[in-house]
Amino acid sequence: MSKKWSAEEKSGHYIVLKKLYISENKTIKEVGKILGISQQAVFKRLEMLSIKTIRAKKLNYCNQRHDIKIPKKRSADLAEFFGIMLGDGKLSPTQIIVTLGDKEKSYVLYVQAKIKKIFGACPKISVRKLGYHDVYLGSVELSRWLKEEGLVYNKVKSQVSAPQWIFDKKEYCEAFLRGFFDTDGSIYALRYGIQISFTNMSLPLLKSLQKMLFALEYRASVISSSKIYITKKEDVMRFFKEIRPANQKHIERFGLLTSK
Repeated sequence: MSKKWSAEEKSGHYIVLKKLYISENKTIKEVGKILGISQQAVFKRLEMLSIKTIRAKKLNYCNQRHDIKIPKKRSADLAEFFGIMLGDGKLSPTQIIVTLGDKEKSYVLYVQAKIKKIFGACPKISVRKLGYHDVYLGSVELSRWLKEEGLVYNKVKSQVSAPQWIFDKKEYCEAFLRGFFDTDGSIYALRYGIQISFTNMSLPLLKSLQKMLFALEYRASVISSSKIYITKKEDVMRFFKEIRPANQKHIERFGLLTSK
């Protein structure tokens, strides 16, 4: 770019840059890679050709994504996602993360697919040294919307409860319970039967779970030591038939306990 461009060269550079940077919405870095020049050289060309930079329209600018779909209406899938997030999920100002154990690989893929179905973009999966899986999706806009819908940055400190809209429909309650049980629930043997438990350190959330279970005519226990229990065998059987947990570890455990 040391020599002065001819009118023909200037016109050619203008057409190419406008096509790549404006029409195809590529970033300065991407344009530089295609043209074989530095990012600084791309920026200088844009400046010389009077093409305004449009950083705010670029994918992931300030962690804003153009592939995210904010739901226009509530659904059972969204209710299940809220159950997952209030179980093993974490919301920050820039992303959502669901952390799952090393024995939940099939459920990791289930959660990934569920998030993609609801929000359009496919979350990434990372594996920690001890085998834990993080399913995460970064988006400032999505995090802001989820906070408006009832999620919080610190579930215990904020003593969060289930969003009120979950109680609007039976299918929402069932889906929320499925998502929460899959992440923060357990099933195990008692001396004379089987028991389901829901665990959380937020009392309002436990009260929300209890309210849902009562509304669906399950005989749930009182809240004790940050837990709620379902102990009646017919209720446990109905829970797996109607709520239909999706986490394979719970399904296998249930099958093992009921086959004895």
